[in-house]
Order: sequence, then C-alpha cells, then structure tokens
Amino acid sequence: MPEIAPFKSRTMIVEPQWIDYNGHLNMAYYNVLFDRGADDLFAEFGMGPDYPKTRGFSTFSAEFHVCYLRELKEGDRVHVTSQLLDMDEKRFHFFQHLHHEDGWLSATGEGLGLHIDMSGPRVAPAPRDVLARMQAVLEAHAALPRPERAGRRIGIVRR
Repeated sequence: MPEIAPFKSRTMIVEPQWIDYNGHLNMAYYNVLFDRGADDLFAEFGMGPDYPKTRGFSTFSAEFHVCYLRELKEGDRVHVTSQLLDMDEKRFHFFQHLHHEDGWLSATGEGLGLHIDMSGPRVAPAPRDVLARMQAVLEAHAALPRPERAGRRIGIVRR
C-alpha cells in the first residue's frame, strides 16, 4: 500500500531561460514544473516515459488550472506534491502543490488527465496493472484532506 502522504516529485531548479521581463518565472513554466511533477507521479503508476513504446499507451491532459500564489526566481529549487482525487478506467483527477525548497507554497495546479491508446490516438481504459496501482494510491490519498483550492472556478466575484 502506498504512503498516505501526497506523492513528492524530484527536486527541480528554475532555469534562466524561464525568467520573464518582470524578473520572475514566466507563467508558462509553472506548467512545465507541474508537468514534470506529474511525470514523476505517472511513472509510479507504470505510465513512465517508455509507456508509449512498450505498451502503446500514454496520457494526455484534458484540462489544467493553475493558481499563482508566490513568485519564483531563477535558481530556486522546488518540488511538486501530487494528490490523486478521483479516477476511473480512462480518466484521473489530481491536485498539485508547487513548493519552494524553503517550504513555502508558490502555486497550485489541478488537472484532469486522460489515458490514451496511441494507435488512435483515442481515450481508452488503462491496463489492469496500471489501474491497480492507481487505485492503491487513490485509496491512500482518500485519507488526506481535500485541497482547499480543488474545484475552483474562474470568475470575478461580485459583492
């Protein structure tokens, strides 16, 4: 059984070419960091970089929402924690936190991923062994509190 704690990615470094004219991490590269953190999680499910070649399947992103909370600078060391919120045989809903090495929260991301048969490509059920690994993580993560920002909508709040 997986640990109950959210999955923690490898440590990543904010690269110089990712810095925008405001002197901080460009918004597009938050997605790169979240994507790399997701890659680490998906490898735990058995859906790593070799998955398309060895099994003929992959994952595609259907939707992803980012909340930017605190800026990152060149050279900052960060990691992503990921929590699996829900899944079925073809889809998975996950939430991520992007943390600076000093412990503070920089951003959150929420995604809906699709399991893809690359012969189409088309959305297709994951193999049983992958589903079993994902289900074990889902059951472990069910003990965690639901992230505060999960399910947020974009809009202007009128008072």
